Amino acid sequence: MNYSEIKYFDIANGEGVRTSLFVSGCRHGCPGCFNPDQWDFTAGKPFSREVQDKIVESLAPEYVDGLSLLGGEPMEPENQRALVDFVERVRQTYPGKSIWCYTGDSLDDLRNPDSPRHTEVTDRLLAAIDVLVDGPFVQAHHDITLRFRGSSNQRIIDLPATLAGDKVVPWRDDPQFTSHVMVAPNAKEPAE
Repeated sequence: MNYSEIKYFDIANGEGVRTSLFVSGCRHGCPGCFNPDQWDFTAGKPFSREVQDKIVESLAPEYVDGLSLLGGEPMEPENQRALVDFVERVRQTYPGKSIWCYTGDSLDDLRNPDSPRHTEVTDRLLAAIDVLVDGPFVQAHHDITLRFRGSSNQRIIDLPATLAGDKVVPWRDDPQFTSHVMVAPNAKEPAE
């Protein structure tokens, strides 16, 4: 697997300060995608052990909240196979830090054993992820007011809670369920 970019101290792709890994390769081809240069599986550089070690080291400071996986498409079958051991390593090394994954796939497709998106490592990878942002970017649903996603069809999923039950559990701070209220300094909060 190749990667196109690593963003250290990223605050745009998940909660808090994060290290974000942008993998290469995506077959979705979403119109309006913000990373079309990362669709090519050969773009970027090899995801070597040295690169992995550097990412793991970058997560050590207490102020870094976790790792985000983006692309390209982390859930392309070949990318899943290349990422699973690394993601499990991050989970074991930093059990208190969160792992976010952005995918154009739906969680239903990823969990369906009959789907070509489900591989022999998919369940292991999903078990190591805390928050899954699923669904393709849809230009007609583009909304710049949304937090941590580009279009309103995309879901921010609390993956451990979802996998433990029988329905999708939204992440606690999903703006679909949180209003955008701005309060002026020294103002009182609105009454409920």
